Amino acid sequence: MFSIPGKQAVAMTDTAAKQIAKLMQKDGHQGLRIGVKKGGCAGMEYTMEYVDEVDPLDEIVEQDGARVMIAPMAQMFLFGTEIDYEVSLLESGFRFRNPNVSEACGCGESIKFDESIGQDG
Repeated sequence: MFSIPGKQAVAMTDTAAKQIAKLMQKDGHQGLRIGVKKGGCAGMEYTMEYVDEVDPLDEIVEQDGARVMIAPMAQMFLFGTEIDYEVSLLESGFRFRNPNVSEACGCGESIKFDESIGQDG
């Protein structure tokens, strides 16, 4: 697991924690799992999915009734990320403020990481 003792892998704003807790209560899910996968115009995309069973290898972050699990392969890419939930006149959704991102495309959903992340040495 990629972590620093005493420091959570990701942080949630109060708004994000409230939204995640509301989603968990609505359908009785255990939380939301976040990860990354190859795709999008910048090379990688964030993923979010409901979790009904906690994977023992997931990094778990809990705050104010909200639970986020970070998939094992995504932990090094997401470390230090702040998750927010923004509401505007035209759209609402989760936003990731990730210090590990070196590029993002205009859609805001496709990202590229610094080439040194995930390499040994």
